[in-house]
Amino acid sequence: MPRNALLARRHLLLVIVLTLPVQVAGDRALQDDEGPTWRTTQIDPGEWIDGPVLEGSPMDVPIAGQAVLALDVSYVAEHDSGRVQGRIVIELFETWVPVTSDHIIGLADSDFYDGVFFHRVIDDFVTQSGDPECRTSGVYPTTSPVCGSGGSGQTIPLEHDDNMSHIDGAIGMARDIDPDSADSQWYICDGPQHGLDPENRDDEGYATFGVVRDGMSHVRAIAATPTTNAPLGPDLLSAPLGPDRPLHETTVVQMSMLGVVWGEDESSLGLLSADEPSAWSGARLVSIGLAIFAMAGAGLMAARPKDTSD
Repeated sequence: MPRNALLARRHLLLVIVLTLPVQVAGDRALQDDEGPTWRTTQIDPGEWIDGPVLEGSPMDVPIAGQAVLALDVSYVAEHDSGRVQGRIVIELFETWVPVTSDHIIGLADSDFYDGVFFHRVIDDFVTQSGDPECRTSGVYPTTSPVCGSGGSGQTIPLEHDDNMSHIDGAIGMARDIDPDSADSQWYICDGPQHGLDPENRDDEGYATFGVVRDGMSHVRAIAATPTTNAPLGPDLLSAPLGPDRPLHETTVVQMSMLGVVWGEDESSLGLLSADEPSAWSGARLVSIGLAIFAMAGAGLMAARPKDTSD
């Protein structure tokens, strides 16, 4: 091989090898800037076909870039029916209630809710879950004696926004008497429950943070499942006292983050633009510059006239 060509090849190989660690660092910095990997997944609202009844609320319309979670559930709708496996898809309104949304996302990302059962179900009202103490011990309904009063140990302040309310399919935070005592327990509205909104109460109300976008039929079925208060179903017999606990185990198999609502704008698609230079890390720019320099240098050396000694 000619001496100049050999030198050019060695020069190019050396610079590429030196560039590789910088390129990897640039990729890692960019990934850290983007957040968790699920945020790169775009969820098309056009695929949502089983939603709640709309009532003209700002919550009716999906918002590009908002987080979407999946609630995989297992339940028995009636005594003589088989077990149903279903998925409830929920959009979280991070823009309007960021503290509450971030709290739920953190718990979901840590598998906090997996295996917890619905401990309180009232037809035409709410289906409630999210208590880590409410797990089956042996055979259902055997569980912890403090089921219904547990949590993660991290409370959040009551967070309201004028756009948020208890529309059909809304998901909200359960709490104690203290308005700032919401922890991990949540409920999904079976029908509009505006009596829980702050403007309709004298105790500051309850906070909603999202709404069901798909799988609302599963919420309805869970709400109507036989309970300790209505053992034959909500339309046949009802006892006023009791924990409203399903007679058949109704479980959150898994709560996980799916992605974000798809949208046409660049911010929701996660695209890089000239208006957002910070998205390109300095390490990546250095890497690209070194690679260009290497190729240019190799080209110049290869183009040099042959040495007469070769």
